[in-house]
Amino acid sequence: MGALLSLSRLIDRTNEWIGRLTMWLVLAAVLISAGNAIVRKAFNIGSNAMLEIQWYLFAGVFMLGVGYVLLKNAHVRIDFISSRLSTRTNAIIDILGLVIFTIPLALILINLSWPVFSRAWVSGEVSQNAGGLIRWPVLLLIPVGFSILAAQALSELIKRVAYLKGLLPEPFTPDSEKVDELALATQVAEEAAARDAALKAAAASPAR
Repeated sequence: MGALLSLSRLIDRTNEWIGRLTMWLVLAAVLISAGNAIVRKAFNIGSNAMLEIQWYLFAGVFMLGVGYVLLKNAHVRIDFISSRLSTRTNAIIDILGLVIFTIPLALILINLSWPVFSRAWVSGEVSQNAGGLIRWPVLLLIPVGFSILAAQALSELIKRVAYLKGLLPEPFTPDSEKVDELALATQVAEEAAARDAALKAAAASPAR
């Protein structure tokens, strides 16, 4: 299990680095989008290549950042249900989801998307729009993105199994924002409970 945990830490560090790099793609997409809008409105000049770069960057943010989202435990959950379950139960549910759905789906999509990229690479496929870009870079994002997801899913699986075996104190990667939100919610709940207790005590005490 020690070797698997080392592999998990390596995958986590890699996706942490990829996630931080992906954040710069968001900035690049915003700047290019704003530049395109300004040039088009001010000078009536448009470029299909620049528009497609926006789409490529948008695709890159989603496909390259998917592993980072899973690492940070920031993917969509039904919090109303998961918050009522124990950490152990949530870990077991995650294991089932990773093994039955996430990893098989990622592998299937890698298998399906690789030939699409390969054909575009060999043929030199170019966008049908005038002045458009070559297609293989954006098509490559699909198998790469799902490979990143599969790797991070493996890491999460290792961490949850290690937690159930008592080798890790916590199966989830803590998200600082969620931790802060949880602490604030707990503080508000405690203050509300204290006020209710004080009001009840005041109401129960005999009038003087």
